[in-house]
Amino acid sequence: MRLYLASTSPARLSLLRAAGIEPVTISPDVDEDAVAAAEAARTGAALTPHHVVELLARAKAEAVAADGAAHGIDGLVLGGDSVFVLDGVIYGKPHTVDRARERWHRQRGRTGQLYSGHWLIDHTAEQPGRGVGAVAVADVTFADDIPDAELDAYIQTGEPLFVAGAFTIDSLGAPYISRIEGDPSTVVGLSLPTLRRLVLQLGYDWPTLWNMGTSALPN
Repeated sequence: MRLYLASTSPARLSLLRAAGIEPVTISPDVDEDAVAAAEAARTGAALTPHHVVELLARAKAEAVAADGAAHGIDGLVLGGDSVFVLDGVIYGKPHTVDRARERWHRQRGRTGQLYSGHWLIDHTAEQPGRGVGAVAVADVTFADDIPDAELDAYIQTGEPLFVAGAFTIDSLGAPYISRIEGDPSTVVGLSLPTLRRLVLQLGYDWPTLWNMGTSALPN
């Protein structure tokens, strides 16, 4: 079974590869801000973190699946999205040095929640268009002894600017995180246990997605 990842995130790609899956990566053409604003206008209420990440994960998966013929898709299409929440405020990617610094000064020594949304679409001949979704949450506690100079050095690498919450656990940001409660892969942006459950919901076995290092896998 081929997995199509509606994302160009290096972290998500690395996670899947470590789990024995080499996906086809396709960048979804989705205006995240516009999708969220339209949903908020439709519902007449502020979106919860759970709603935001599932909404955007679904939008990305559906955008790629809708163009399935052009991409020659025959398999499962996965969309994902993540946000970080501290004191009830939703934080996505900071994009600028000043925003990243402000967020790190706020979250240093504290605990927040990382929400990762998943939407999986069966785009095979047997069940075209069927989709299932789920959200995973993990608590992230940051070290309280990070000097400002170290934070500035980390931010200047550029890594925090384009990830939810302005941090990573699989790269340069890992030493600044003291504890994670929940599935660690959720914090990377893709919960592997959650994805496995979605694959089962669509009627497939997880090992059918393995396509890397098959000589080391059971037959």
